[in-house]
Order: sequence, then structure tokens, then C-alpha cells
Amino acid sequence: MKSLLPSALGFLLCLSTTFISNAQEKTYSIEGFLQDNANAEALPFVQVALFAPNEASPVAFSNSGDEGQFSLTAAKGDYLLRFYLIGFEKKELTINLTTNKKLGEVELKSENQNLEEVVVESTKFPIRSDVEGITINPDRNLSNLGGTLLDILRNTPSVSVTEEGTVSLRGSSGTNVLINGRNSSLTQNLDQIPASSIEYIKIINNPNARYDAEAEGGVIDIVLKKGENLGTHGNGEFTYGNRGRMNTGANINHRTLNYNIFAGYNFRRWKSVGERRREREIFEDAELLKQNTFLTDDNMGHNLNFGADYYFGNNIISYEGFFQSGDDNEVNTLYSDLRDKVSDDLVLEYVRKNVESEADDGIDNALIYERTFESPDKSLKIIASNSYRNQFKTQNISIYRNTSELLNENLNGMERAFTDEKRYVSVFQADFTSPLSPSSKIEAGLKSNLRKFDNDYIYQRYQENSQAYIADPNISNRFIYKDQIHAGYFIYAGKSSKFDYTLGLRGEYTFVDTFLANTAESNQQSYFNLFPSLQTQYKIDAENALKFTYSRRIDRPTAWRLNPFPDITDSLSVRRGNPNLQPEMIHSIEFGYLGNFENASLSSNLFYRHVDGQLDFVTLIEDGISYSQPANLNTAVSYGAEIIGLIDIAPWWNLNGSITAFGINIDGSNIGEEFKNKGFAWNSKLMSSFTFPLGFSFQLAGNYESAEIEAQGRDLSQYYLDASMQKSLIKKKAALSISLRDIFDTRRYAGNSLTNTFSQSFYAKRESRFVMVSAKYKF
Repeated sequence: MKSLLPSALGFLLCLSTTFISNAQEKTYSIEGFLQDNANAEALPFVQVALFAPNEASPVAFSNSGDEGQFSLTAAKGDYLLRFYLIGFEKKELTINLTTNKKLGEVELKSENQNLEEVVVESTKFPIRSDVEGITINPDRNLSNLGGTLLDILRNTPSVSVTEEGTVSLRGSSGTNVLINGRNSSLTQNLDQIPASSIEYIKIINNPNARYDAEAEGGVIDIVLKKGENLGTHGNGEFTYGNRGRMNTGANINHRTLNYNIFAGYNFRRWKSVGERRREREIFEDAELLKQNTFLTDDNMGHNLNFGADYYFGNNIISYEGFFQSGDDNEVNTLYSDLRDKVSDDLVLEYVRKNVESEADDGIDNALIYERTFESPDKSLKIIASNSYRNQFKTQNISIYRNTSELLNENLNGMERAFTDEKRYVSVFQADFTSPLSPSSKIEAGLKSNLRKFDNDYIYQRYQENSQAYIADPNISNRFIYKDQIHAGYFIYAGKSSKFDYTLGLRGEYTFVDTFLANTAESNQQSYFNLFPSLQTQYKIDAENALKFTYSRRIDRPTAWRLNPFPDITDSLSVRRGNPNLQPEMIHSIEFGYLGNFENASLSSNLFYRHVDGQLDFVTLIEDGISYSQPANLNTAVSYGAEIIGLIDIAPWWNLNGSITAFGINIDGSNIGEEFKNKGFAWNSKLMSSFTFPLGFSFQLAGNYESAEIEAQGRDLSQYYLDASMQKSLIKKKAALSISLRDIFDTRRYAGNSLTNTFSQSFYAKRESRFVMVSAKYKF
């Protein structure tokens, strides 16, 4: 019996070895390269997943590499190989895996977006042009490192940014800024949104009926990062500059085929110094006022972007959140000197020191449901969102009258102000798209936009006799603004082999309610408007196309423009609102060309815009004090041309440039003959990028803006140049960068005004030349 034991053990060992070897089945590889079928360019970051038949979860998945390459391994069997990339049609291949497979080049087809079939793009540059406008990828511009949304827009064709952060498109400051395609109260502080948290920005100069009719200049849609690739991915960035400027943040997402979770955080501290100068002569009084302001600013901000997507069947439920918090501390010291123009005798002099602190908090929440169908042209999307922003500002003003020296013994007046401002925006929206035939489709939607603005302003003066601050009822006020905009739209789109078009009509009912608590004065307005739109595209061939667009639009006066109570931080130069403002009505036309070639791309546009009831700031002189306030002018007409070009001069040298030129004719004769003006302006942006061996790259970004007219004068020209160098590390997963902003220290804002009663000039400059060093890593 014992003699049989070794034989039995040997047999069992052999049997188990055979079983284990069979259990460890041999695996085979699937390899290939993904490319765009339109231009044969490699497609990185495509989600590649291998499924067993009738299974919801993949056997294996990965993302394509920088050159479009992908590789998966699996056991012998029959599978479905699927490819996913936003903007491209989903593709599926049947795989019988019995040996290693090399699929070679696999082509993906861009989704059929009718009017977007011909686009101008380059993977090397941060711009893509289509029939609606341009799309900006901020990660491709080294000058954006450590910056904010406003820094991105300063380098964007057609866009101008003022010293105060006001954004203009083709000369118009009336823009509708969205976050992730939605209206939000957080768009009031664009310099608080870090560039590193932005996936891309869509600028639509002449939007169709799908978009709000709001805004003369067009739409700026800021899309935040959320992560689209399967698996776990993230990146981090740290930027530091002189004067203690700092920007640091990180983004991470984890995605499976069933869900996606994402979050991003950014901390920014920005210190700056600056000065302003103003000279004003009042002809009747023969007096000359000179004012100099010196300022310091220390701003700290926190941003948190977070959310999740859940995929089940043909359904997607998403939550998107964005939290923002900031603290700003600023000191402005204003020196004023008023003299007789003839004798040069001193009439008045004083110093006003304003120590200002501001706490700003806000949050944006959105719940989104999307339903997809077998046809890529059919979809349903429902959105409910709410955003809230609270700004609390404190101003402590010390006044030194009859002196130009900031000494304690000269202090003879104190004032302070408290501003408690709350903004609420709620949006409810539904959009449905469905094909009627292979060559036509319809789109329809409903939207309600509910907004509230509550500004409580208390202004106090220190009384020596009572040794207390006493509120001034002539300046303190509470202004409450509410509006409701209820809209519906319908779009019909048709296409042929050569010609595409969309016809749209949008209707908007507007109800506005304003209330001044001081006077118990209430004002309501309601009106209904129709806004037609037309977009057409004629495809000359695969590389060239012509487009024509038209839209009717509206630009409603904002709450702070309607608030009549003054801001008297400077007692001789006061800003106030105008409760009698009416909305602008705009007709906008655009004709353009789109071309995409082997080593170059070109987009050009001719545009024309007619505005009835133009909203513009005017300056009026009353009792020796200048009041700046908005007013409705008769009309404004602007027209011009725009060219955006991309070219690969050599494999190591790329250029991206744009020129926008336009004429403006303003008629404000309803206020006075001196409020008529006309002129010509242009701006140009040029970016030159160089790629060197050993992972080095260098970039120059230049901007020029010519003088531009206003209702009573003009803003002077300005130019500046930025330079950046980057070294890629760890197979392009990490990078070190250094950036020198405004090399020649020329960025400043200046202008002048001339009327029958006064002349005025101004100059404003903040510290704009500084160095930023940045390190980033992605995984």
C-alpha cells in the first residue's frame, strides 16, 4: 500500500500541473493607431474598451497615446472593440482573438454637426475656428501659466480687456459670459477663475436661436475641467512669481464606463501696485484739476470645481459644482490739486486714503440629465442650476483737506462705507434635437432664467460733536433688482453635399422689477421680443468653405447700471447709475471664409452690427463735479474685418496670428451734439512657438490695440509682449516653465475726452512686468 503512495502523489501532481496550466490561459494582444479620417492626424486620449458579447463591463480598456497608438490584451475569444472620443462618432469593431492582432490605422469620423464640418484647427495651437466662432484651448499657451481667465482672453482674437476687467468682443462690451453653458452669478469676477481649471473657452460672435439673445458682442462659454478619459487621471501645477505672486492647484478624475468623478482645487494669491492720473479742465470755470492715485492690492482666492456623471443605458445624470471664495485688500491714496487755469492759484487740495477690504463667496450647482439615442443627431438634455454670490466690502476713508501731505496732524475727516451685495441666478432649461431625414433635423428648447440682485449700501461720516459715525441718507441706499426671462426656440437644419443651413427663431418674455428702499420707489417693465437667426455654409471642397450668419439680439442694462445712487470714493469724480435705461436692440451680420490646408489654416470674417439705443458711459459736469453714468444713445454702427491664421513654417516653428479691424459710428445727438463720434480701430495678436531638442520649447505672445473711440473721446493705443520657455520632463508628463510678462513694461490704459464744457485725460497702470516660474505634472 505504501508502495502505491509515491505513484499516487506523482499522478496528482501531474494532474494539478495540467489543470493550472490550462487555467492560466494564454493572452493575445490587440494593437493599432487611431487617426482622424478627415486629415489623417493622430488622435490621442481616445478611450478604447474591449467587451465580451452582451457584457456591460469591459474585459480590458485603455487610452490611446500621444501618437494615437493603443494596445490591449485578452484571452482567446470573440469580442467587441469600441472607441470613444468626444466630438467623434462612436466606432465598434468585431474581433475574433485567436492570435496577436495588429489593426494598423483605425479611422474615427467627426460627429455630424452640419455647419461645423469644415473647421480651421491645428493641434499645435490653442485655437479652432468654425462657423459659430472660435474655441480656445488654454493649455496650449505658455503665457497662461499661473494666470486667470482674463489672461486667456487677452491673448484671444477679437477680444479686448480693460483695466477693470471688462471684456469686449469686436469693440462691444456687451457679452454674455457662461460657465459650462449656463448663466451664473460667479461670472462677475472673471479674474477669480484660474486658467488651470479651464478645459476650453468657446467664443460665439453671432450665436443662433439656441443661445440667449442677450449681449451685443456675443457669447463667451467657459467650460471647466472634469476629465473624460477612462481610468484615474490628474494633474498638478505650482506657479510662483516676484512680489509673492502664487498660483497652485490640482485636478483629478476617475472614470469607468459606468461613472465619472472629478474634482479640482486652486489657490491664488496676487499682489500688485499701480497708479492712476487724471487731468480735467472745466472751460466755464477756467479751472484745472490734477489727480494722482497710488494703489496697492493683495488678493487671495480659493476655487473648487467638483462633480460626477453616472451612465446607465442611453442615459447620463450629472452633477456639477463650482465654489469660489476670495479676500481682497486694497489701499488707494488719492492726491487732488485744483487750480485756476489763468493765474495758477490754488483753489482746493486734499488727500483721500481709502483702505478697502472685500470678502467674496459664491457657489454654482447644476443637475443635468442627458438622453442619447441610436441616431447621433437625436438627443434630450434637461438642466436645473442655481448660483449664489455674496460680496461684502468695507471702505475706511481718511480725508486730509487743504494739504498735500499724508500726516496724522493733517487728518480732518473720516468716512466709511459698507456694501453687502448678493446675486442669485436660477436656470431651468430643456433642449431636444431630432433628425427628420438623413439631410435634415429640428431642434427645440425652453428656458427660464431667474435673477436677483440685492445691493445694500451704507455710507457714514464721522461727526466730531457726537464722536460717532452717522449714516448719510442721501447716499446710503438699498437697491433690489429682479428679472425673469422665459424663452423658447425652434431651429430647422438642412444639408446637402455642398450646402448646409439652419433657420432659427427665439422668443423671449422679459419681466423686470426694481425697488429703491430709501424712497420706496418701485418700477416694473415687461416686454416680449422675437429673435430670428440664420446660419449657412457652402463647402467649396474638403478644404474650403464660405459662411453667412445673421441674428437679431438684445442687450439689457445690468443691475448696477440701473442703480441711481452714486459711488463717491472720489468726491470730484463720481460714478452713478441710470434707472431710465432701456435695452439695446441689435442686428448682426457676418460673412466669412474657412480654409484648412496641409501646413496652414485660415479663417476670415466680414461683420456688420447696427445697434438701436446704444448703451454707453457719458460724463456730465454739475457744479464742478464730473458724473460718469450710462445712457441710451440714438444708434451705433460698427463694421469690420477679421483674419485668423495658423501656419507651420517648419516642423519646429509655428505661428498663430490674428488681425481685427473695425469702424464705429456713434450717434448720441439725443443727449447733445458733442456725443456724436466716429473712428477706426484695430488690434492684432501674434503668437510664435518654437520646439527645440531635448524637450525645450519657447513662445512669444504679442498684442497690439490701436486707439478706439468712445461717445465723448477715445482710448489710446497700447501694446505688450510676453515670453515663455518650457522644458518637458518624464516623457512629457512633467514640465518646468518660466514666463516674463510684458517684457518692455508698456501695458497701460489711457485716453481722453473733449466736449463743449470740459476736456479730460486719464492714465492708469498696474505693475505688469514680472517673472513667473511654474512646475506641473500629470498622470
